[in-house]
Amino acid sequence: MDDAALPIAPRSIHVRRLMSIWRSAGWPCRDVVELDLVAAGWAMITQDHAGHETIRLTDAGIRVLADARQRNQRCLSAHDQLAARVAAQVMAEGRIVWRELSLRARLATNDPQPARGATLMTDLALWPENETMPQPPHQDQAIWRMARPDVFSIRRTSVEAYLQPRVHEIKVTRADLLSDLRHEAKRESYQWLSCETYYVLPASIAELHEIPEAFGVWLLNGPIETGTLELARPARHAPCTLPFAVWMALAKATPVNPDSESKQQALGDTSAQTVDDDAISTRLQGTSDA
Repeated sequence: MDDAALPIAPRSIHVRRLMSIWRSAGWPCRDVVELDLVAAGWAMITQDHAGHETIRLTDAGIRVLADARQRNQRCLSAHDQLAARVAAQVMAEGRIVWRELSLRARLATNDPQPARGATLMTDLALWPENETMPQPPHQDQAIWRMARPDVFSIRRTSVEAYLQPRVHEIKVTRADLLSDLRHEAKRESYQWLSCETYYVLPASIAELHEIPEAFGVWLLNGPIETGTLELARPARHAPCTLPFAVWMALAKATPVNPDSESKQQALGDTSAQTVDDDAISTRLQGTSDA
């Protein structure tokens, strides 16, 4: 069989490279991905009069890129699109952002509480020094649940007291919002993990007074793609210190990278996240606070 009869099917790695070439000066990398692009006829290497090589998209490559963008825009849910917009806006404020994290949060009980976020240890001593001393009853142990904030962010700073973690919870339907408002434990877990918690929702699905006063509200006016985000009410600020287990979860996760986020919005490529040097270097390091 003639090898030329075997076409190369475009994969996400090819689409991401095509976008990189489209946005760049076109310096060739000479790696296997670029080899696929040239062999498939989606890109071509040219040489100027001085002998410098550049790589450019062909008409076929532009069609592959445009088709991928249209296809993946249809695949993105309204929730994902709004979450991406919020993440981009939060990053523009100079914050480090994570999406779709699973974080362990403590719920309030009727026992004396330590400072919020101060410890992840149970209230019961594992090995009490004096076994004759009365221990707290079993029902007074801390209650924990897994919280999954849509957008979680911290300030880009090396001073722990200035981190000011925030949670942005995305709601695009009234049914989803009302379901969230019925679960007090879910809202409490967001508050335990952050100094400020916000709901982000289309202006048409709820009235401001329906959201508990402790929570901030961002309203989307117009379509998700082109509408404006307006701060309708600031969140009530409460000091919060992130516990060690949350730090470990953040360290194992990849922050949203501004460049990769813009590519995902353009291409809708949610099948894989790009992990690059910028994402690794920003992970929990931060810079001096301005």
